[in-house]
Amino acid sequence: MLLPRIFNCLNQCRSISSTTAGITKIHRSVYARTYNPTVVVLPDGSTFNIPYHEPRKIIRLPLDLNTLPEEERKVRMDRRKPMKKIRVYEEVDDSFSSQKYIKMLKKK
Repeated sequence: MLLPRIFNCLNQCRSISSTTAGITKIHRSVYARTYNPTVVVLPDGSTFNIPYHEPRKIIRLPLDLNTLPEEERKVRMDRRKPMKKIRVYEEVDDSFSSQKYIKMLKKK
């Protein structure tokens, strides 16, 4: 009689903390402030749907550059660099002569 009580007490005195939490289903009938379906695209191309807190359609996870061949890694790193702005300098060819128009301003 004492033994079953001890086992029941051991089962009920379970400590729950953030270290013991796992990834599970949200056990609610209504998901508060989540947007369904949001598609998560993994680097290998596979996809799955998740409820997400922002209204987004697709989330692409970044690709690990260490797994790529050297040529493709260089191409992707070059694309990440900021583009240099092209400056256009205009040369003003000013051949305006005010002497040409002074005679029109003089009153006779």
